[in-house]
Order: sequence, then structure tokens, then C-alpha cells
Amino acid sequence: MTKDNSVRIAELQKGIEDYIGMAQKGVVFDFEEKAGVVTLHAITVNPRHNQSFLFHTTKGVNKIEALEALLAYVKSYKEKESSYTIQWSANGDSELQTSYFRAKNVLGALDKLYFQRDPNTMTIFSVILNPIA
Repeated sequence: MTKDNSVRIAELQKGIEDYIGMAQKGVVFDFEEKAGVVTLHAITVNPRHNQSFLFHTTKGVNKIEALEALLAYVKSYKEKESSYTIQWSANGDSELQTSYFRAKNVLGALDKLYFQRDPNTMTIFSVILNPIA
């Protein structure tokens, strides 16, 4: 007997959350289907400042394939991407925030920070490439 698609989707989502250490905080799995391609945006929410950021985007012919691609990514992204620290504040807010991203380059890190928001609503104070641990 084959597994129900919803069960497989739930298993993959839980596996992804567990692997990246977000099981208690959760990851938003934002699916978008267009022209027979499913795009999955995995979005994390920082509980300290209650802001959401893009973790990674994958594509597939269906939700399961997109989730399987995301799971493959989370199993290897630390070896393939650099770690960045971005210090920023929302316009009108005097508190400096610090967020961490993994990306291929500084532009990729900034794209994750700015995902689904107007870049004019925040000020970037620094972007630092973290040393390799």
C-alpha cells in the first residue's frame, strides 16, 4: 500500500524542521504552483524579533518533489554555502537586530533578508562573512 500524499508531505516537513533545528519554532512551507511547476519557499520566523526570512527556495513537479529537494538541500547546505551575519533595523525602530543566513554570496544573503518585503523599510548596518568554523 502506498502512503497518502498528505502523510508523506507531513513526514518531509517534519524531517526538514528537525534537521535544521526548527521543530519547536516551525518553518513556514509556502507552496506556489504555476505552469505545472511547484515552487516551495521555506520561511523561518525569528522568535526574538518576530520577523520572517527566506531559508531556501526549491522547485518540483509536485509538493513532494519540492520538499524532497529541500530536504536534500538542508542535509548539505552547511558545506556548500557561507555563513553571513547581517545587522539591521526596521525603519522607525531604534533597536539593532542581528540575523544569520547561509548563502552562496553576500547578495544571496541579502535576498533572503529582503524576501517578501520592501527594502526601503529597513536599514542595513553591516553584512559580515563569518569565518569558517
